[in-house]
Amino acid sequence: MWQIEKNGRGVAVQTVVIITVFSFLFGIIVGSFLNVCITRIPEEISIVTPGSRCPRCGTPIKPYDNVPVFAWMWLRGKCRACSAPISAMYPTIELATGLLFVGAFLEFGITQATVKWLFFTCLIVILTVTDLRVRLLPDVVNWPGLAAGLMFSAFVPPDHGYAGFLAWRFLNVHVLPAFLEGILDGILGAAFGGFLLWGLAALYKVVRGHEGMGMGDVKMIAMIGAFLGLRGTFLTLLVGSLLGSLIGIGLVVALYLGGWRSGLAKRASRRGLGTERQLRWAIARQYQLPLGTFLGIGALAIVYGEPVIGTRWPIFRGIVG
Repeated sequence: MWQIEKNGRGVAVQTVVIITVFSFLFGIIVGSFLNVCITRIPEEISIVTPGSRCPRCGTPIKPYDNVPVFAWMWLRGKCRACSAPISAMYPTIELATGLLFVGAFLEFGITQATVKWLFFTCLIVILTVTDLRVRLLPDVVNWPGLAAGLMFSAFVPPDHGYAGFLAWRFLNVHVLPAFLEGILDGILGAAFGGFLLWGLAALYKVVRGHEGMGMGDVKMIAMIGAFLGLRGTFLTLLVGSLLGSLIGIGLVVALYLGGWRSGLAKRASRRGLGTERQLRWAIARQYQLPLGTFLGIGALAIVYGEPVIGTRWPIFRGIVG
């Protein structure tokens, strides 16, 4: 009996290892496609044709030089034809996507939830990196993502939904169909996040006299809300804003201490616009980080980190679990 149980556990472990390796390999392949989306969508270039090629010399990339992660290493980060440097962004995104795919399998198993969160992960990676690179959150990702989020929520409802309670409280409807409750929870999350950021953007413009947030951020948080629901959207905003504030303050201090645009500050100081130190600080404070990037990081932290935090540190279950 013991031998049978031991063998059974051994087979189970082998199965998990095999699926984990497959998840990683599939993830880095998908990550390669996400790189195409990240570089081409902002330029309004087809993500299907033409095939991958060197941006400097235009030489098509051979299939054996297009292997995710590993090709960059054996090419030593350079184009085989012209030796132009290949950005480390490409293998980094491929590797990160592979690890996220492994995380989804380990957390959710082979379920409908895994499909939902893998699709969501792909959207978030595209938006997060695109906003960091070119300060753009494309509508061709946000709007289809919003629709997909509501569709997925019909089959895999957001955790801790409020639609059922609100229907009972205000409409005296005691039981909603599961698919309808999931869709309504997605709509609540999208509406909450979208209207909150839209209101904050409008208020900022009234107070400061110029825009401090683009509508792309509003659309992105609405898309996130369609997947995560109201509670997940709130936590995403909380984590993203906190992370953005901490990194933003650190970056401003680093830019100031590093003498960023010190030449501009010196020229302005000679014209009597202030002391060089004051001007350097004022210039450093003008640097703006992309909000969408931190919303994306916050959303991934909620999807992949919330279950782990709630399990390992029970004291946080009431907050994140």
